[in-house]
Amino acid sequence: MRFGIYYGWLIAATTCVIAFVTIGSGNSGFGVFVIPMSAEFGWQRGTISLAAALGSLMSGLSQPFAGRLYDRWGGRTLILISLALSGLCTVLLALTTHLLVLIFLFGVLRSVALSGCSLSISAALLAKWFRRKRATVVALNAAGASVGGLLLIPLTAWVIQSASWRIAWVILGLLFLVLALPLAVACLRNNPAEMGLRPDGDAQPVAGGQAEPQRLAPLEVASWRNAFCSSPIWQLCGGYFVCGFSVALVATHFVPFAIERGFSPTLAASAYGLMSGLNVVGVLAVGVLSDRWGRKIPLGGVYALRGCAFVVLILVPSDWSLWFFVVVLGFSWWATLPLTNALTADVYGLSHLGTLNGVVFLGHQMGGALSIQLGGLLHDLTGSYALPFGVAGLLLFIASLVSFAINERKYAMSS
Repeated sequence: MRFGIYYGWLIAATTCVIAFVTIGSGNSGFGVFVIPMSAEFGWQRGTISLAAALGSLMSGLSQPFAGRLYDRWGGRTLILISLALSGLCTVLLALTTHLLVLIFLFGVLRSVALSGCSLSISAALLAKWFRRKRATVVALNAAGASVGGLLLIPLTAWVIQSASWRIAWVILGLLFLVLALPLAVACLRNNPAEMGLRPDGDAQPVAGGQAEPQRLAPLEVASWRNAFCSSPIWQLCGGYFVCGFSVALVATHFVPFAIERGFSPTLAASAYGLMSGLNVVGVLAVGVLSDRWGRKIPLGGVYALRGCAFVVLILVPSDWSLWFFVVVLGFSWWATLPLTNALTADVYGLSHLGTLNGVVFLGHQMGGALSIQLGGLLHDLTGSYALPFGVAGLLLFIASLVSFAINERKYAMSS
């Protein structure tokens, strides 16, 4: 306890800042680089999309390994190394002279490095510090990512227009090295026991009193692999695959899509940033509600709402439908994260949570890699984003039904 405030809240604030930097400068912000880099090097959309798609895939493939390292080392060491390497790779992107350089730095090295400080890793760390408010603090973490998108993406677009895309990469990299990394060194700790604390800041047991029995989750297993003998993990992976498909498609192709609809580059980037700003409200709301009322109903509802936004965007080609899309995606963008991570912890416990979060996130990133490349290729073939955005809408309705089918009452551990 410091100054009467539970130290876990400082951990949550630190992870918010990390999310602010990593997400605001990560794949979510890559869309603002698509047109200027393509214009300088003469790349087609499908060509430059390859780097973003590979980055999404590599991030997903490396996430289970990052989760294993988390389960063995704890979060602090892993996050510190990840921030340092990610910042260095981001700065080096300013030296891009060829597609292969972009693919190697952004699609491979940087994406693998970022897996160690991803929202899945920080969610696993926060789950050790909080139990009753688990979804709420994970939602706060996602809100940090949203603010990153709100502020850093328009800022990046302004820097690109005012200076160059190379300067923009340098500035984003320095945010890792001079803001996120020093804060993580000073504040992050692996678990409350290191500081003589208990989850949620609960009081220590009275000396000589009976210790609180260890509570196991309903499907807690000796090995993370055994979790795949039960249905909830498959339902969570399937829903998160579709989540990744939809948000990565928007992250990479929304700005070019909006520009083709008649928006200026700055207005398109600002509209994208507005999505992140609105999501602060959405993600905090679902976090608080799910800690009171359960996870699966809000999760299925978020997928259905997002699917409706895609349908309106495609069927009603007007400025108001685009702004409707921005608002709905804004409220629902990161809302799936606290629900999915908290439900995974509720069902399968904390013993292998880093690995299981990583595996679920792999599904998310596989969906993202597919949609990024598919969006670019279909645009080159048809001259429009209508088909890939329509596929995303259809898949979201399927994910909604799968999420509603999770037997949460049977499996989830009450707090």
